[in-house]
Amino acid sequence: MKKIIAKLGSLSLVSGLFAASAFATNAVYAQDEAERPFEGEHVTVGVVGDAGEQVWEAVAEVALEQEGIEIEVVLLTDYNQPNEALNNGSLDINSFQHVAFLNDWNSANDADLTYIGYTSVNPLGLYSEKYTDLSELPEEGAIIAIPNDPTNGGRALLALEIAGFIELDDAAGVLPTPDDITDNPQGIVIEELEASQISLALPDVDAAFINTGFANDAGLTLEDAIFFDAEDVETLNEVYKNIIAVRAEDKENPLYLKLVEIYQTPETAALIVETSNGGSIPAWDGAADYADEESDAETTEEESTETDSETDTE
Repeated sequence: MKKIIAKLGSLSLVSGLFAASAFATNAVYAQDEAERPFEGEHVTVGVVGDAGEQVWEAVAEVALEQEGIEIEVVLLTDYNQPNEALNNGSLDINSFQHVAFLNDWNSANDADLTYIGYTSVNPLGLYSEKYTDLSELPEEGAIIAIPNDPTNGGRALLALEIAGFIELDDAAGVLPTPDDITDNPQGIVIEELEASQISLALPDVDAAFINTGFANDAGLTLEDAIFFDAEDVETLNEVYKNIIAVRAEDKENPLYLKLVEIYQTPETAALIVETSNGGSIPAWDGAADYADEESDAETTEEESTETDSETDTE
């Protein structure tokens, strides 16, 4: 009888151990589920351009490793496809445009796409083959080329206003035209040209506003610009900040908001600058602090190197 009781006791102990083990395993799974609520989710993100693809591929790696979210990055070839695909449900998210472009597309297509986070700013630069500084432009009658589409042409005129050359009618908002110029003391002559052709016309004008992508294609970088409109990203009109766009019904989607959180990091900020050769500036709240911290770190490192060099010389 004692042997039977002992055996039963042993079985109870073993059963207890299995139960405890199973409980512990279930607890771990429950903890993982709580910490990674989006495990196994799949999201398609539409982008335009190699730089955008590289940045989102890096974000995809982090999302999979940290949260178990699978991101499929879809590279598209023009600026109309991403919004069409997002609107019809072929994409979950797109990331390629600024707010002004999205608003204009919504208006033209009777759509209600919206955005859930900022990514970067592509400064609109003023380039010249004749002058190296704004102060060198002719005091009277300088010829300046601008894009002939509403969003970029309007942005170029607003940039001229920021630079102090003209004044615009406030009622024109973010889409002014040359007809909205209310004061032009230096008699600036505006030449409206197809955005893709402006760099070719650069020798024939005093200066020209060229979109970042077309400037890069022409071998120009932001360092070559004699002026650009995003020197202070914090004060730039928010309609010119690039965004992560979604359908209106997904504006509060926790999965997509999580992707914004994963995107907006110091690592992504550094990659944006690297992949664009400095042509794009991270634009979400606090992103400028990353650049300041990196600059301070580089300065400290340079000073340290100089000190070490001096010590070696001595």
